[in-house]
Amino acid sequence: MREYIDAAAFKEMILCADAALQANIQAINDLNVFPVPDGDTGTNMGLTIQNAAAELRKRDFDTVAAAADCVASAMLRGARGNSGVILSLLFRGISKRLKGMDTAGAADFTAAMNDGVEAAYKAVMKPAEGTILTVSRLASAAAGKAAKGGADLEAALVAGIDAGDVALDDTMNQNPVLKKAGVIDAGGKGYMVILKAILASLRGEVIAAAAAAPAPEKKPVFTAENVFVPEVNIFDTVYVVRKKDPNVNLLPLRMYLDSIGDSLVINEDDEIFKVHVHTDIPGKALAESQKYGDLDVAKIENMRLQALDMIGGKTPNSTDSLADVEKELEAQEDMGDPQPEEPEEAEPEKEYGVVAVCAGAGLETLFKDLGVDQVVTGGQTMNPSTDDILRAVKATPASTVFVFPNNKNIIMAAEQCAPLTQKHVIVMPTKTVPQGISAMLNFAPDEPEASLVGAMGEAIGKVHTAMVTYAARDSDFGGHAIRAGEYLALLDGALVGSYTNLKTLFKELTWAFDDYHPEFITVYYGEDVTEAEANAASETISGNFPDAEVSVVEGGQPVYYYMISVE
Repeated sequence: MREYIDAAAFKEMILCADAALQANIQAINDLNVFPVPDGDTGTNMGLTIQNAAAELRKRDFDTVAAAADCVASAMLRGARGNSGVILSLLFRGISKRLKGMDTAGAADFTAAMNDGVEAAYKAVMKPAEGTILTVSRLASAAAGKAAKGGADLEAALVAGIDAGDVALDDTMNQNPVLKKAGVIDAGGKGYMVILKAILASLRGEVIAAAAAAPAPEKKPVFTAENVFVPEVNIFDTVYVVRKKDPNVNLLPLRMYLDSIGDSLVINEDDEIFKVHVHTDIPGKALAESQKYGDLDVAKIENMRLQALDMIGGKTPNSTDSLADVEKELEAQEDMGDPQPEEPEEAEPEKEYGVVAVCAGAGLETLFKDLGVDQVVTGGQTMNPSTDDILRAVKATPASTVFVFPNNKNIIMAAEQCAPLTQKHVIVMPTKTVPQGISAMLNFAPDEPEASLVGAMGEAIGKVHTAMVTYAARDSDFGGHAIRAGEYLALLDGALVGSYTNLKTLFKELTWAFDDYHPEFITVYYGEDVTEAEANAASETISGNFPDAEVSVVEGGQPVYYYMISVE
């Protein structure tokens, strides 16, 4: 029975927690009640802890403090969505308590758990019970109480898990929405998956996947000398894929390609990724990669036939379409995949700068035309990490940088940037893109900071936002029986209704605008909507509000067919 955990044990515990959470992402996502397609809890928590696991695998640590600090830093930068930020705060508190310690016993570790809970509660503006906060608080308190009573680390964690399970079940009673849907809180579930994996690792019941599952035996790498050896991978495969999502995680693809080939190199930026791999089944490599984007260009060469041609004195056949790409990839093959460099902070050229988060070419152009310095691609279904936002902040040549998250699930991630840069960061709490646009229309860089914040805040408060999207799952929400695929209308985050046709939807949605006596209405239409369809929707709205100024703008946003600003 382990009395203390050292650096190696802590590292193993987090790696096991990461594996457990990845295996439960879909089950956690399925607990999300609201049927709108979004960046779900399991996905956000999974990406956050995965960032820590990736950093842990790169090196070993001498002390538990060093390992905990690595985890906290990686989670902070990789945090996505509110659930990911809260998870990172729980581990930041753990790291602070363990600072300077070589090992940690029951009293130390459970006190660190409670410090993490305190850090998370402080960061949330209006903590709600029946969430991950409740579950982590009651679990940590029970573990700490057990440790103070003389329990060893294992027994203390058992006590915490028992209390956490009870708290998780009770979230259904604390939140009316969860109770109606008959589900427990998704974030709390994710926390308990992590805590149980930590205990299982401590007991030696599980070990990290890399150690538990030895890599398949590799074929020998192709050379001219082993041209006739049948076990060699013979197809030199190089290709470029345009990403569907700039934040896509390529680790599963990397693991798959590594299992079917060798000499693997993957290089990526926000828009594309480039692959070089030797394999006998290039078609499967291409097919798997197209799950992550659109195949742009590819080159496949049979190295065995090329070698035989050379042996016979012939000039081997080749294709040059990707010569430059291949040179770039092969130049990096010996040094492994490049890691993104820590960006230098742009020297201030002005007092104020702006970073905005949005998705859609039209919206990005609009924000830049309004004076935004940096646009971070993200929003519903693809929450950017704290590090994504931080890089944009650092690249902005200003002393003070305003950040418009434009999504309520990105605000907390943006707020974590403040202590990570020398720039003064002000996060404006924009919950929708139209709010961010309205704030930028009131951005007057010659004004003092307080006046500027006040004017933009007032503008944000005057904007009501309607969203038109589709139901991602069957649901019974707010008295509405919703079926997957139906059109959904939302107003300021509240569900107006679900519909089988857009004509009825717009009729009822405009009725909901009546209370606001709108003067200005702007219809931003998405990537799946034609200009003619957008104009027809605009005419429906104009018919109900003849005195309002109604505009139509191509936003190009995914997920939402329409975003409508009402002022």
